[in-house]
Amino acid sequence: MFEENKSDVCISPFRQRMSSMFGKSRSCSVVNLSTIPDRDLNECNIAMLGCRGSGKSALTVKFLTKRFISEYDPNLEDTYTSEEIVDQQPVLLKVMDTADQDGPVNCERYLNWASAFIVVYSIENRRSFEACRLYLDTVSIHTKGVQQEFPVILLGNKLDMERYRQVSKSDGLSLASKYGCLFYEVSACLDFDSVQRVFHEAAREVRRETERNLPVRPLFISEEKAVVSLSSANYKELPSVAQAKVITVKSSRAQSKRRAPTLTLLKGFKIF
Repeated sequence: MFEENKSDVCISPFRQRMSSMFGKSRSCSVVNLSTIPDRDLNECNIAMLGCRGSGKSALTVKFLTKRFISEYDPNLEDTYTSEEIVDQQPVLLKVMDTADQDGPVNCERYLNWASAFIVVYSIENRRSFEACRLYLDTVSIHTKGVQQEFPVILLGNKLDMERYRQVSKSDGLSLASKYGCLFYEVSACLDFDSVQRVFHEAAREVRRETERNLPVRPLFISEEKAVVSLSSANYKELPSVAQAKVITVKSSRAQSKRRAPTLTLLKGFKIF
């Protein structure tokens, strides 16, 4: 087996078969998914698409093990599982390393399984770039009319072969823009961080799309009566009775034998 640098990688039997092809078997840490605590893990299924020689397997192995493998059997295909942390959130990321040779064949096996697609070409192989159009067309037709969107990343590999470049970066950007997908260029041979960034971005896009399609919960609003407050600018204090001037008014009816009534008024009021 490979010597894993990531302890949370689940190794499938296919990985064991692959390791025997690349040299002496090595020990590694294996995690049984059934022993993982029952947590609310987001799942992301990524299908690696591209013709033979584009570097799909090298990118997959680089992401899972941080190692570069230059030789592999292009006829082998399997799915790998790794528990990743993306934006401080755990994600159960599954990667299908497809075994297409020169273009899309029997696509249903990954079209109906994947939640995101990484379409790979080699920057030093023009033919592999042209094959990407077939894959992008296939994914586009499959997702047409479907409410949920499936993130697609166009990935130029073998950036370390810059001096043999046959596909310019502008060509890659133009094709990605045509199909509305993300675009990156990396080297499976040299840079692990860039490779990891691509896979994590795919998981991030899947999570965003899932959140975008969550059902809308009803919103309940409780209406409360507004409390009226008197500001100092609009409040005028009324004088108290003790401060008001008292006026005594006697009745002018002389014929009355009773004691004349008296009225106590606040200054400013009129008697009618």
